[in-house]
Amino acid sequence: MERSPMAEKQRSAQSAMAAGIISCHDCGKLVDARDLPQDATLACPRCNADIHFRKVHSISRTWALLITSAILFIPANLLPIMRVDFLGSVDYSTIMDGIIYFFHEKEYGIGLIIFIASVLVPLFKIIGMVIILLSIHFKWKSWLRHKAAMFRFIEFIGRWSMLDIFVIALMSTLVNFATFTSTQAAPAATFFTIVVLCTMFAALTFDPRLLWDA
Repeated sequence: MERSPMAEKQRSAQSAMAAGIISCHDCGKLVDARDLPQDATLACPRCNADIHFRKVHSISRTWALLITSAILFIPANLLPIMRVDFLGSVDYSTIMDGIIYFFHEKEYGIGLIIFIASVLVPLFKIIGMVIILLSIHFKWKSWLRHKAAMFRFIEFIGRWSMLDIFVIALMSTLVNFATFTSTQAAPAATFFTIVVLCTMFAALTFDPRLLWDA
């Protein structure tokens, strides 16, 4: 019996979960849940890791990490991130102080890179993930492809948010001349590091397949 084009399209669009197929998060093996004993714990036959149709508690864990990063984003930008000792004089600077300094010195490229990596990227990751989570909660079915692409971009760009921390670490090592001049990390560096790590872990914890379950 010949299948209609609509039936073939619906069949091809069937999700792996609806077909009983699970992907192991550790080794990537595809497992047919129908072949496993009904009373057995779902485990990967290749690596013996626990397998699930969706990441366990993905939504709640992602929300917790995002709320933490949003709260700590405020002191990370308001408190000083770097301390400079020069001839006995102590000077503190925030992230925005450093950006403004480079713009005043007409180093627009460096200032723009720091502004994008240290301010815009963390803010974009937090807002973007919140939009995705709200879409799942309220079952918004529009712009799903764009939201999936945004999540992939958030997942990729996350590592570049550590630019400020790398700069401070290098300056603390290279610009250290005993009592003459030295550079040290200030309290905001800790908050900023936690913000970056929380947003990175939020992207790792989140299961993007939940977008399509609606």
